[in-house]
Amino acid sequence: MASDLSPIGLWLAGQTAPAFAADSLAGALADVRQPIHVVRDHDGTVGVAFAGEVLPTRLANGSPTLSLLGSLPALYPEWLGDRGFCELHGVRFPYVAGAMANGIATTELVIAMAQAGMLGFFGAAGLAYPVVEEAIGRLEAALGHTSLAWGANLIHSPNEPELEARVADLFLRRGVKKVSASAYIGLTLPIVRYAASGLTTDAAGRIQRKNAVFAKISRPETAKHFLAPAPKAMLDALVAAGQLTQAEAELALRVPIAEDITVEADSGGHTDNQVLTAVFPIIATLRDTMSAEHGYERPIRVGAAGGLGTPEAVAAAFALGAAYVLTGSVNQSAIESGLSVEGKAMLATATAADVLMAPAADMFEQGVDVQVLKRGTMFGPRARRLYQAYREHVGLDAIDAALRIRLEEEVLGVGFDELRANTRAFWDERDPSQNARADQDPKHEMALCFRWYLGLSSRWAIRGESSRRLDFQIWCGPAMGAFNDWVKGSFLEPPEARTVAQIALNLLEGAAVATRAHQLRSYGVPVPSTAFRFRPRPLA
Repeated sequence: MASDLSPIGLWLAGQTAPAFAADSLAGALADVRQPIHVVRDHDGTVGVAFAGEVLPTRLANGSPTLSLLGSLPALYPEWLGDRGFCELHGVRFPYVAGAMANGIATTELVIAMAQAGMLGFFGAAGLAYPVVEEAIGRLEAALGHTSLAWGANLIHSPNEPELEARVADLFLRRGVKKVSASAYIGLTLPIVRYAASGLTTDAAGRIQRKNAVFAKISRPETAKHFLAPAPKAMLDALVAAGQLTQAEAELALRVPIAEDITVEADSGGHTDNQVLTAVFPIIATLRDTMSAEHGYERPIRVGAAGGLGTPEAVAAAFALGAAYVLTGSVNQSAIESGLSVEGKAMLATATAADVLMAPAADMFEQGVDVQVLKRGTMFGPRARRLYQAYREHVGLDAIDAALRIRLEEEVLGVGFDELRANTRAFWDERDPSQNARADQDPKHEMALCFRWYLGLSSRWAIRGESSRRLDFQIWCGPAMGAFNDWVKGSFLEPPEARTVAQIALNLLEGAAVATRAHQLRSYGVPVPSTAFRFRPRPLA
C-alpha cells in the first residue's frame, strides 16, 4: 500500500498547495516540465506537490510538513527517446516522419520537419528518376546550407533493379546523408554500397560513418541482414566495379549495414500487420545479441513505427525501449503531404477498422499486399479481382469475354486495348526492357497492365481526380482512425489545420503526459484515468 511506504524526507509547502483530489491531480500531472514530489498527507492520502522545499526529517524544526515519498525531475518530450539518437542525427526530438511513397511525403513536409527539430524522409518510392532528382535539388536548396536533418527513401525494387541502383547513386553523388531503406527482404548491391560509402576512421582508430541507413523491418529474419556486416562477396563485387574503395570494404566488415532499425508494426502500405508489443522486444533482443556477437563498438538504435496515432501509443513505444518513433499514416492528412484535399478528407473520417489489405503495385507478381483505406473507396476489392485474374490466367488473351467485360467496366475503367497501349507507353519512357519482356511473356504483359491500374490508383488519390474517386488507393493503417478519435472536437480535427509539426508536437507532448502519469502511479499516487489523456492544443 502506498500509505505504508517509508518517507525519504519531508516536504515543506511553498506558495503552491499540494494536490490530492482526482481533479486537481489530473491538472497537476499535465505540467511535466516541473519537478514533482510524491507526498503523503497526515491522514495517509498520497498526492503530488510542486516547488516548496525538501527537508531531511531531522530539519523539520516543527514546521508544518508532509512526508516525502519520492521526487521526479522535470520531463521533456525531447527526453522520451534515446538522447544519443538526437545528438547523432542533429535533431531536437526523437521523432521521424516516414517516407510515404509517390512523393506523399513531400519536400515541403521534410522541410517542415527539419525546421521543427525533427527528421523527415522524402517519399521517393514509386517516382521516376527525374522527379526524385528534382526533389533532392529542392531539399538541397532549402536545407543544404543548414545543419538541419533530412533524408530520402530508397526502396527495394525487384521489378526495377536499375532504378534502385540509379537512385542510390544519386543519393551518394548529391550527399544525401540519411536514407530510409524500405521493403527489403534481403540485401541488394545498391543499399550495401550506400551503407559502406564514406566509411573512415578517426585519429583514435574509431570508425566514422558518412551515411546513415534507417532500415524499416518487421521480421527478425530481415533485421538480421541489416544488423550484420555487409557480405564480403557483395563488398568485393562493389570494389571490383569501382563503386567502393578497398578501405571502405574492409571497414564495412566491422559495422552493421544499419545502425538505426525501425520496427514496423501494423501500418499503412507495406506491412506484416505485426503487433508492436510482440515484435519490438524480439528485435531489440536480436540487436543486443548480434552487437555482442560481432563486437560492435558503435551503438545500434531500435525505433518503433506502426499504430502510433495517439499519445498513449507513442508513450507505449518509448516504454518498450524505442530510441525514436516513426509516424506515417497520420502525416498523410497533414497539409504538407502530397495527398489531395479529397484524399485527406477521406482519411479524416476513417476509424481504426476502416482498413484492409490489397495487392501491392510494386510487388504484384509476388503476391505482396499493402494496407489501404477501405471507407469511401472500392480500390481494395477491385485490386483483389485483378490479382485473382492474374493468378488464374496465362495472359490477357486467355481471359474469357464475360470476365474481360466485367474487368473493363467494373474495375479498370478502360478496355484491354487501351490498357495495353497506356501500359506500353508508360514503360517505353520508364524502362523499355519491360515491354521487350512483355512481348515474349504474356503473363508479364498481364502483370504490367494490371499494375497500370494499381499504380495509377494512388496517383489519382494524389491528384484528386474526382472521376476516379472510387478507385483511390490511400495507404492507411489503424493509427489513422485512432488519431481521428483522439483529435475529435479539437483544433486538429479539420484536415486544413493539421500541420505535420503540430501533429508531432502534440503526440510527443501527450506522450510525456502519459509517461508522467504512469511514473507517478508506480510511486503510489492514485492517478485518475483522465490524467493519462492529453487534449491537443497549438504548441510552439
